[in-house]
Amino acid sequence: MSKPKLLVVEDDEGLAMQYKWGFPDWRVVLATDRAEAEAAARREKPAVVLLDLGLPPDPEGVSEGFATLEALRQLNPLLPVVVSSGQDQRANMLRAVALGAYDFCPKPADLGMLRIVLDRALRLRELEEENQRLAAVPRASPIQGILTADERMLALCRQIERLASVAVPVLLLGESGTGKEALARALHELGPRAEKPFVAINAAAIPETLLESELFGHEKGAFTGAIRQVIGKFEQANGGTLFLDEIGDLPLALQAKLLRFLEERTIERLGGRTPISVDVRLVSATNQPLEQLAAEGRFRSDLLYRLNAVTVRIPPLRDRGQDVLVLARAFLARDAREFGRRLRGFDPSAEAALLAHPWPGNVRELQNRVRRAVLMSEGPLVSAADLELEAPAEAPTEEFGEAAFDLRLARLRAERETIQKALAHAHGSLTQAARLLRISRPTLYSLLETHGIAVPRGEAQDPVDAA
Repeated sequence: MSKPKLLVVEDDEGLAMQYKWGFPDWRVVLATDRAEAEAAARREKPAVVLLDLGLPPDPEGVSEGFATLEALRQLNPLLPVVVSSGQDQRANMLRAVALGAYDFCPKPADLGMLRIVLDRALRLRELEEENQRLAAVPRASPIQGILTADERMLALCRQIERLASVAVPVLLLGESGTGKEALARALHELGPRAEKPFVAINAAAIPETLLESELFGHEKGAFTGAIRQVIGKFEQANGGTLFLDEIGDLPLALQAKLLRFLEERTIERLGGRTPISVDVRLVSATNQPLEQLAAEGRFRSDLLYRLNAVTVRIPPLRDRGQDVLVLARAFLARDAREFGRRLRGFDPSAEAALLAHPWPGNVRELQNRVRRAVLMSEGPLVSAADLELEAPAEAPTEEFGEAAFDLRLARLRAERETIQKALAHAHGSLTQAARLLRISRPTLYSLLETHGIAVPRGEAQDPVDAA
């Protein structure tokens, strides 16, 4: 029962039994047609499939075999399918790989070679499942909800941890979408006020005429329509934390009231005359240059000095190295589970596009693009087109440009160049090139398609290719 399951789809009873007794390290499950194969795949959850293309009702052709391959891939895109056929091997090999087959073995099959191919397919399945599991688990970060592998972000998270227990105003500086509210919540939840309210307000999202009432509340009759007393965000956050986002958009009149709170720890409701003491930790954030606004007289310099007792600068996503891939994979795994999509990850074009894009909307833009791609993707891998991004055809060649240090693009370039050299050395022979590269021919076909490399014509070809 501990052996991995192998689903063999073969209508030749003698050959099926040969497979059954020829693979002692596997628990072999047999099926003779598409319906039985689909039922067995659902019921038995095999680790690998060995599929004959000649199945009834088309045992002399390949139509039913390819239909079975597509059905199995739809059931589970992670399921490696090894295709076997004795007909028109080159055309069938290309089509099988294009449909997602792991490998292709011509008939009559050598059992020793099949064992090697099946073992490699099993290892691939285990690696892909482990990759998906790891992608779904948040990376080690001191702060819940912050996913990062970037050293600067990890250091920033440790800084937030230290600041959480100290009741000083903190100013978060960063572009829109970099996660300022998540860090503000961390300051609250990691500190002694965690059981008290966390109240957030965006100064740029509320009209100036209503903002004072929203922040400080108002008394009955303070203005037309004020039919009752209303407490503001400061009082709602009493004992806890008030997160004031986009503080650079706060009008000068309200800046004066905010300064008074920071100096005296009291507020007054609009229309009120009695100071109200409130115990609130203030965390503010902006993407604007407050020093420049202060120099222009649009932001009070005395308020700025009180707000930035501690300033935390959040790097944009484009400056966080491989974080774009770490985050994208986590978003993909989460959204695929939410929408019931069986997706294996990103193809090379998508990963190159993710790394090349400047991400002006930062993490929020990445999250939205991945979610849309999960909904729109038609295959097991998300492409650059699904992300509505343009995959870089060639990496930039500027000697000192940032892209010159992009490790992912460098690996793609090196892979393409190595494949081209192997093809040239093998004089166009795919079998020899695959042997030089230490990969299977179906894998080589897939890489040729990924990199857009055409096989030279008129040169020495494989015996199968020439048939």
